[in-house]
Amino acid sequence: MLNLRRLADGDKPGSFSNRMRDKRFRLFEELVQDLPRPLKILDIGGKNGFWEHRGWADKDFAEILIVNLVAQEQVHSNIKVHVGDATNLREFDDRSFDVVFSNSVIEHLFTLENQAAMAREIRRIGKAHWVQTPNFWFPVEPHFHVPGWHWLPEGLRVAIVRRRRCGWRGPCPDPADARKLVKEVRLMSRRELARLFPDSEICAERFCGLVKSWIVIRRLRGERHTTSSHR
Repeated sequence: MLNLRRLADGDKPGSFSNRMRDKRFRLFEELVQDLPRPLKILDIGGKNGFWEHRGWADKDFAEILIVNLVAQEQVHSNIKVHVGDATNLREFDDRSFDVVFSNSVIEHLFTLENQAAMAREIRRIGKAHWVQTPNFWFPVEPHFHVPGWHWLPEGLRVAIVRRRRCGWRGPCPDPADARKLVKEVRLMSRRELARLFPDSEICAERFCGLVKSWIVIRRLRGERHTTSSHR
């Protein structure tokens, strides 16, 4: 289990998780490469370190605003930080960003209703968007690192996480806190994403032939279509 956590550690440059993020981000760079600069980006749920690792910090070709529930330190000239709720971003006007970017966030909102609210805000605020989230039908759950975890009954998952560490979570003896840990993560299917993002492409990110995650893309008008092979 420890080795699996190391592989999934997004803060370690050489980890499997970070290599997947790098590959995924190259797709994002392809999507925006022909757009006018500076590119105005809203990153929902991101961190400074994500953009640092990918070479976008302190660059004049992008103006990035990170929105998160927890305040972060502003450390880069082109990356600003803001405290906000992904399900209600009324402080931002319609189509006020060129691209709304979100990597592995929408699955952390507890309910489908909250996920739908985040999707509405993304579609309203961004002229384009790029949203990644793990696939419900991939057999290894990426947060708890237990095969088939998300397919088990909720009560059984709560009982397990109260008694042992599962991935990044637990052990959590308190039953209410354990249930909150379990309920926070709600993985999504392609059908659900298609319903919440009806004007978007849904691209498959594969691992060993299986769809590991989905990337939901709405393009800016006039952008070249370069991702048909990723469907």
